[in-house]
Amino acid sequence: MSISQERRYADRLEEFAARHHLLVDLALALAVMGCATLGSALTLPNADPPDNDKTAVVLMAVACLALLKHRTHPRTTVTVTAVCTVIAVAQGYLLTPLLLAPIMAALYWLASLTDRTTTRAYGIATMLAVMLAAVFADSMDHLSLLLRTIGPFFWLLLPLAAGKMTQLRRAYLNSVQARAEHAERTREEEARLRVTEERMRIARELHDVVAHHLALANAQAGTAAHLALDNPAQTKKILTDLTGTTSSALRELKATLGLLRQNDDPAAAPLEPSPGLARLPELVSACESAGLRITVTTEGEPQPLSPGVDLTAFRIVQEALTNVTKHAAAEAAHVRLEYSGSRLMITVSNDGPAALAASEAAQSRGFGVMGMRERARSIGGELCAGHRPEGGFEVSTALPLHPHAAEEERAPQGGGERPFH
Repeated sequence: MSISQERRYADRLEEFAARHHLLVDLALALAVMGCATLGSALTLPNADPPDNDKTAVVLMAVACLALLKHRTHPRTTVTVTAVCTVIAVAQGYLLTPLLLAPIMAALYWLASLTDRTTTRAYGIATMLAVMLAAVFADSMDHLSLLLRTIGPFFWLLLPLAAGKMTQLRRAYLNSVQARAEHAERTREEEARLRVTEERMRIARELHDVVAHHLALANAQAGTAAHLALDNPAQTKKILTDLTGTTSSALRELKATLGLLRQNDDPAAAPLEPSPGLARLPELVSACESAGLRITVTTEGEPQPLSPGVDLTAFRIVQEALTNVTKHAAAEAAHVRLEYSGSRLMITVSNDGPAALAASEAAQSRGFGVMGMRERARSIGGELCAGHRPEGGFEVSTALPLHPHAAEEERAPQGGGERPFH
């Protein structure tokens, strides 16, 4: 029989005992009663049995009845069985393992149901009482003092050790079950967290794609309507740029939705690469067609960026310029890229008048700035946005050139603004 089968049978036996504990206790008490009755009839060779054979039967019956209360009163059970056993030995009955059956059962349940201090106190007291009774018992005069004491000592020590091992096994199984339940709850919580984080990432990506192109298309359409009569050539150019803006919006939206539908099929069509700072001239050209004058300056030696940083940098510049187009009555915006050591500093500012402070305040509280901040923090960067002392609005961020892989894959975290140096 394999170990797994033995364990399965043991578990089934424990389940049956838990469901029908009264029947199990009664059967065990009857079995112990039979052993004790048989033990009371045993004597040493050439030794006379006690005069009254019914005394042991009565004492063992009382001890076995006490065993029925071992689940709720283990200490009382040990005390009653010990007293009955000591009286039986004092009456001249031979101290054998069969006669010790009730007290051995009581000690086993005491060790398996109570703490170590209680087990030690009651176990030592019981062993001393039984050993003293064996020393002065007339039925064991033919044996030496060592044999009188060592036998009861080891027979009573056995159930104490077995009960404590049962208690340790029960505690181990409970701890394993608790860890399994905790792991299950943790997996469920992690799954819910990943779903929430993925929803936030999708919402942020769609916001960056849709909001930018719609705001730009709206500004281009408004500019074209304003110049339709006075400057037909410029209007035609703006409408041509408007077509490119809407095409770009559809292309990026298709790429984003294609990423959501991507599977592991090697025959699937390849997805369009994520945008990066290489598309900054295209972004600047589209914004300028809406009437916004943009200057871009680069300080330091440009360095290659990891894909996550490249996408984050482009999206932050895109969202900042979109906010300028939507919220500020500015005619010019400035984008500054500074490569400093292991970090990329990006600053997007506009020269809007101070009268537009309310509109810019609404901009700083919107989802756009929140999404930019989440993007920056997801790769270990920082972002702050606020009013400029000379007027207008400014978005500044510091991004690591090559963050750790765990930071690049980490979902965005919400939170308030934190300044950086």
